[in-house]
Formats: sequence, C-alpha cells, structure tokens
Amino acid sequence: MLDALGIAPSTGSGSQGSGSGSQGSGSGSQGSGSGSQEEAVEALMREAVPASIFTPPSSATASTIPPAASETEALAELRSLAARNVVSRPMIGLGYYGTITPQVIQRNVLENPSWYTAYTPYQPEISQGRLEALINFQTMVAELTGLSTANASMLDESTAVVEGMLLARRASKSGSNVFAVDADAFPQTRALLQTRAEAVGIELVPVDFASGDELPAELFGVFVQYPGASGRVWDPSAVIDAAHLVGGLAVVAADLLALTLLTSPGALGADVAVGATQRFGVPMGFGGPHAGYMAVRAGLERQLPGRLVGVSVDADGKPAYRLSLQTREQHIRREKATSNICTAQVLLAVMASMYAVYHGPDGLRAIASRVADAALRLSERLTEAGAEVVHEAFFDTVLVRVPGRAAEYAAVAHAEHGILVRVADDDTIGISVDETTTDADLHRLTAVFGGPQPSAFGHGASGQSAFGQGSPGQGASGSQGALPRDLLRQDEYLTHPVFHAHRSETAMMRYLKSLADRDYALDRGMIPLGSCTMKLNAATEMAAITWPEFAGIHPFAPASDVQGYLDLIEQLEGWLAEVTGYDAVSLQPNAGSQGELAGLLAIRGYHHANGDTHRTICLIPSSAHGTNAASAVLAGMKVVVVATDELGNVDLADLRAKIAQHADELAALMITYPSTHGVYEQDVVEITAAVHDAGGQVYVDGANLNALLGYARFGDLGGDVSHLNLHKTFAIPHGGGGPGVGPVAAKAHLAPFLPSHPLAQRAEHAGGYTFAGGAVSAAPYGSAGILPISWAYVRMMGVDGLRRATAAAVLSANYIAARLGEHYPVLYAGENGRVAHECILDLRPLREATGITVDDVAKRLIDYGFHAPTMSFPVAGTLMVEPTESEDIDEIDRFVEAMILIKAEADAVAGGRWPADDNPLVHAPHTAVSLIAGEWDHAYTREEAAYPVPSLVAGKYWPPVRRIDQAYGDRNLVCACPPVEAFA
Repeated sequence: MLDALGIAPSTGSGSQGSGSGSQGSGSGSQGSGSGSQEEAVEALMREAVPASIFTPPSSATASTIPPAASETEALAELRSLAARNVVSRPMIGLGYYGTITPQVIQRNVLENPSWYTAYTPYQPEISQGRLEALINFQTMVAELTGLSTANASMLDESTAVVEGMLLARRASKSGSNVFAVDADAFPQTRALLQTRAEAVGIELVPVDFASGDELPAELFGVFVQYPGASGRVWDPSAVIDAAHLVGGLAVVAADLLALTLLTSPGALGADVAVGATQRFGVPMGFGGPHAGYMAVRAGLERQLPGRLVGVSVDADGKPAYRLSLQTREQHIRREKATSNICTAQVLLAVMASMYAVYHGPDGLRAIASRVADAALRLSERLTEAGAEVVHEAFFDTVLVRVPGRAAEYAAVAHAEHGILVRVADDDTIGISVDETTTDADLHRLTAVFGGPQPSAFGHGASGQSAFGQGSPGQGASGSQGALPRDLLRQDEYLTHPVFHAHRSETAMMRYLKSLADRDYALDRGMIPLGSCTMKLNAATEMAAITWPEFAGIHPFAPASDVQGYLDLIEQLEGWLAEVTGYDAVSLQPNAGSQGELAGLLAIRGYHHANGDTHRTICLIPSSAHGTNAASAVLAGMKVVVVATDELGNVDLADLRAKIAQHADELAALMITYPSTHGVYEQDVVEITAAVHDAGGQVYVDGANLNALLGYARFGDLGGDVSHLNLHKTFAIPHGGGGPGVGPVAAKAHLAPFLPSHPLAQRAEHAGGYTFAGGAVSAAPYGSAGILPISWAYVRMMGVDGLRRATAAAVLSANYIAARLGEHYPVLYAGENGRVAHECILDLRPLREATGITVDDVAKRLIDYGFHAPTMSFPVAGTLMVEPTESEDIDEIDRFVEAMILIKAEADAVAGGRWPADDNPLVHAPHTAVSLIAGEWDHAYTREEAAYPVPSLVAGKYWPPVRRIDQAYGDRNLVCACPPVEAFA
C-alpha cells in the first residue's frame, strides 16, 4: 500500500492493521507494523495535513483519556458503571414505558450486524429487506393513526411535534404566527417547542383544550396530546374543527398502543399525527434511541419531513421498494427542503414494526387491553384506599391528588418498593402502567397509599392473570379500562397479511432472515461511501447496550438511580472535548442535524446576549452538506453562499468580499473540515481569523472529524463550535439510516448557550460547565442508550489508537486515489497531491467517452459484490470513495480491481464490443432470475454478467431486484404495504 504512494519503505506488507479496525485490541493496531512503516505513514500525514494545524504525537502524553484498554478490561469497566445504575420499576410515563422486546427481535435485529451495519437505502436494489421492514412501519403507523401516509420514522416524539408545527406553518393558509399548544402536553415537548418556535418567530399560546378554553382568534395550527400527559382522555374533535374554521391545521400526538383501542386521530379530523413507537418493543435506554413517527392526511405528502419509502417497479416490471419524493430532501433542495434526511431512526423503526408484525392486531389489542384494565383496577383500589383520582377517563396513566404530599408518596414508592412515579406538582402524582407492570406492582402501589396488602388484585374477569407474558396474541382480556365508550375504536387496522403470517418464533426468525438476505451491509463487504464513514462497529462496543442496567432506565429517573450513566456521560463529554480542542460538550442532540441546529442556536444565543440581535447572516460554502443551510434557516439565520475554487477549497476572495458586504450582520461561517471535497484546506486558519475579525463565530461541521482526530483539533484551527457524528467517527452504527448521535462541542464563551433540559438529573457537565440553552431533544441526554458504544470505542483505542485510525483511513484513501487515478481522474487534492479520508473520482469524462453514467457504474458494482460509493455528491457525475480504517488491504484491492474492470467494460462499449444499449453496465444489476429465465439474447454472456471476477463464484451476493425505475415510483405514489398479489 505504501509503495503505491511513493513513500514506503522496502519492507512490510503495507496492511494498516487487522482488517477489522481492531478497536478492541487495546493497541490501536490500525497503524501497527515496523517503525519504518509508521514513520512512512506519519510522513504521509504531514504531506496531507497543513503544517499550521498539525499536532505532533507527543502532545497526546498529557491526555485525560486513559491508555487503551483490552476488550475484557473495557467490558469490566462498563459492568462497573452499569452496576451504579438502579433498574427500578418505571411508572413515570411521559412517553417512556416499560416494554417487552421479543427475544426473536432482539437477537435477529438489534444484535444482528446484518441490520445494524447497513447504510441508508439510497441504493434500493440492495436494500429491499430493510425497505420492506420500513414500509411495514409506515403501514402500521398510517393505519393506527387513521391517516393516509406515514414516513419511515422521526428522531423522537418531541422533535416530531416540532416538525408537525413547522409543517402546519408551511401548509396552512393562515397568515398568523400563532400555534396553540395543549396545556396537557408532555413537559419535554413544551420545552422543545419553545426552543424551536422562538428561533423562527412562532408565537406559542398554551390552551387547556380539555377544559374548554377558547382558541386564539387567529392561528396556523393547534397541537393536542392524546391521551394527555396527565393521562386524561377526551374527544378533541371540536378543537380540531375550530382550528380548521380559521385556516389552521391540527397536529395530534397520539400513543400508538392506546390507538389500538381509541378512535384514531384521522377519524377525529387531524391533519397530522405524531408520536413515538418506543413502547413497541424498544427499550427505554435512558431516553433513546427510539423511532418517532409522523403521518399526514391526503394532500400533505410533499410537506412530510423525513424519509418516505414507496413502491416502484424494476426493469422487469416487478414491484420494488425505494425512497420516494427525494426532491423534498436537503441534499437536493438545501435550505428550501421540506425533508431533513437525517431525521430518522431506522433500526428502531424496524424493531417497532416487527413488534407489530409478531403480535399482529389481536396481540396489540390484547396488550393494550391488559394495560387499560390494570390502570382501571389501580384507580379503583386507590379510590378505595382514600386517594382522589383526578380523571374519570384514562388509558394507562392515573393522576392522583394528594394535597401537599406528592413528593412524600413518591419517595416511599421508590425507597420501599423500587417504583418510580411522576410528581406532577406538590399535590398530584402520575402513575403509568405498561405491559411489564405486574400484579405485585399494583399491590405495592396500593399499599403506599394506605390500601390493603395482597389479595386486592390477582385475576381479571377471565380468571387468568392480567399480566401474562406468553406468546404474541395470547391473554387478551377484552377490557377497555376507563376509556370513554364514545371514543372506542370501531374500524379495523393492520389487515395486511404481513401482520398475520408470522406468529411463531420459527416463522418470525425466518422472515427476519429472509429480509436480511436481501440487503447488503458491512457483514457482507465494504461500503466505500464518501462522507458517511461506514466503518465497523465492533461487537465489544455493542455488547453493553442490551444490558438491563443501561437498556431498562427511564430518562427521567432520579439522579440516585443513574449514577453510572451520569459518570459515563461526563467521561465521554470530557474525552470528546479534549480530542476536539473545545471546552464543553452536550450529548443531547440525537442526530447530526440536531447537533448542527444546537450549535447555531448557541451562536444565536451568544450574539443576542451581547445585544447583537442584528447578526443573522450565516456564510456557507457552496460545497457544504445540505443540512448546513437548512439548519441555519431553522436557527433564524439567513444563508449567504460562498464560492469554492477549482481545487474544492473555499474561495478566499469571495469569502472576504462576502464578509465585507455583511460585516455588521455576520453571525457565523459554517465550514466542513476537511472539506466536503475530501481535502485539507491549507488556509483554514486564515479563513477563521477573517470571520472572527468581523465579529462572527465559526461553526466547524464535524462530519469529517475521522480524517483529523489525533492530528488536529477544531478548536485549535479557529472553531468556536462543532457538532460531531458519533455514528461516524466514534463507531455508533448507522443501522440503515439511524440511530445517530450528534453532540455539540463549544468553546467556553458559547458553553452557557448549549442545550439544557427541564428534566435533567444533573446541571453540571464535564469541566464544571452549566448549560442554559433550549432543549433540542426529548430526553436530557438524547440517545443515551447507545453512548456506551462510543465510550467503549474511545476506551479501547486510547489516544494513540484514535490517531492511528485516522492515519489508516487517510492512507487507504490515498492508496485508492493513487491506484485508480490513472483510470478515473481524482477531482480534488491538497497542495501536496494528497487527499484526506476520501477521494472523488470524476466519471464525467467516462460518460463523454463511452456513454456509461455514474448510475451504471454504481449498479454494476453490485454485480461485483460492492455497495456503491456516494453518487454525485458534492459534484454531479462523480463517485466519492471512503474506505475507512476498518478495511484491510485485500478488500480495498478487491474494490480497486472492480473499478478497473468496470472502466475496461466501459471502454469495451466505446470500442464497439458491446452495443451502447446492451452491455453489462446498463443492465446492471443482474438478478439470478434474469440470468436463467427464458432465452439469453444479450450481447454479453451470462458469465460476464454474473461473475466478472472468478472470486465471486465462491460467494456471490445476488440482488433481489433489477434496476429500479425511480420516476415511476414518484408518479405512482404508494407508501404502504402492497397487496401480496403484486409480487405474484
């Protein structure tokens, strides 16, 4: 490998490590080898990274990050942290509930690398399994909410409510800026609405809808919590009708389990339904990750944010799934987009959808009935004990009035019985039951309020225990609890055969296996996606996320129950601050998009605190990620685009001109480093200084931190704030397009404006900083349940391992650029001819010479057994390749060989060997059926189609569908499970 770059010593294999990234080895072995090899790699890094920002390895000696631990040592430390968490019985509610994850789903989805190492399904031909799982999710949500179209998940319920508010504003015919908010909304949702509304000039007006308070005279929308945070269930249809009369839209946050018994939001007249699917088999995980949801009525599909899976056809006219209406998304429309491509939790949506597939409508209804019955029986026994139950109608949450003694009762429940209840205020307690609630829990709660000891409960009307945990669909009591009879659901739902066909564990296991077999993930081979860092998520890093001490914790549990989590979070905050050169870190943002927004809101808060409310201009290079511009708009800023030069760098002359033009209004510059073009900009310090001189702040997008870690720090090159993608640099898996974590890191002067949360267990963060910015995620620490992954990654790598990982990634990218440069022009490179962690291959000359397009090359790579690199970003007609540090030399050479042979195939087309319309590239990918069905009448052979290299004979990945017609799927929009007959 080093030989190809002209800097290698004469000895050594050039392999950058073990082939797996070996994050758990304790030695950071990606850069291991002879001293001369390490010196050669270091020389490469000095050629690539500008001297003005280069950090020598000796600076790592004073690190607060411990020396690298072995896998065994790291797991032992995680066990010690986990032991400091207390797994109490969570009955707090507020959108987070105990749930039973069927083991067949935990083992075959959550713990299965075929699912958790997959990428976003932009190559639909090799993503059919996960796309089917997501269309099951969309069908489940649409039918339970009674609305026509649902998306493929949101980040969490509270951010989904915010997106619903923004959708209502876009789609409403009202000119008002008023949004009426249910006084009985979840407190975390009210906090997020306040954060997001203030930045974009929306006025929130709280209204006690259930008590009959009148709506504002003018508004663009209303938000209703159904059931309310207090547990109250009431009919909101009159409020929805009143909103419609003044031109507003109605957004309803609904509990999906309750909707198996309650009238759907669609039937009540809602325009938008939002919520969470956490209680469909997804552990609480101290707040996440969980899949939020959003569904809309007919006519609002193009306003719908997030990913949307639809049905199209392939080249043979067979049904095939793909992402629909991508023209809504930020990678295409930037600040004018209606969809944020980062707002998804795919892995968790798959789990929730499979929970519904496994249980079916009867099983879900049975679970809901048991929950409703338990809440009713608890209410009756508490009343008998002398407590006052506030509401007559409720689903799973009983609100109890205990004047002046709420904290006292809650403390007794916790200390003596290990039960967590919600203190709503000094006088009221909320108690939420769920599918894990037992009769013993109800006994203990009754005793807290002075009720009788055991024998008060035990058996339902059927004579069987009310809380059995048998096979799916068993144990339905038929109880409707304390739900109002006029709000009981009458229509059917989940009627598609997929929700009835997989009742046994055998059938479910085989269904999940069949879906995984249709996909391509890292367990099959390399995913060389530029800008996306599809590296291995080591098994040891993943191990702890399903431990009950991490998975079974409510996000609003008291601090005394979560000391292990808080310590882990503080350690990770400190480590991330150190390696980025910042002072403070918030782990609350649960996606890179939310981290961007949080960083820009911190800048906005800083300027406002200084009286500079006029500073609203955000400069963004034309090559930036689409999320940058959209985040700036959502932070209340105006985007001004800065040009890039022919080398892919920020055009300094244009930057200076834009700074001069907007000096008094300049709020920030957003810059990605290394650049989106995959190079280290030489003038980055000069760029940041120019912005600071004009009074602006510098936001460094941390998407490409994996090319910098250990060799330079954002804070040292002039950054004031950055978001980091833990799902890229720090090993959290993509999971098919989520989960993600996007923490925001900042210098001390911006720290006070980082996200806070009204229900956080601890005010202080690593370094002693206290944050006072608005909440950006539903839970205080975002997707805390997967933070043990990144903690374990850093702990097992140590400072030296992190540095070696960066060098290995840059070495691999430069090797690919050197090997493929003579076949495909490498579009951008730094001053010394080196790229960073990725390289852009220009396929436009290939198209001009041969007629073969970037799409043809991408689809042909599937026949060679590869996921395609990133297509046409940031430059149309190109492939952006990122090998990462996880891939060994054999896999990288296999990819290089495939690309060289594809170039030869294209040349064969140009040379007349194959016709332009009948060659293995334009017909790629080839399914097994396409090769054996009927007569073979192509100009190339079956062998050339299926086995372009001999190694494929021993282990061929067969795509399940041929090339998909993207336009057909948009013209004929179908976003729910198609009938079985469609696949006949």
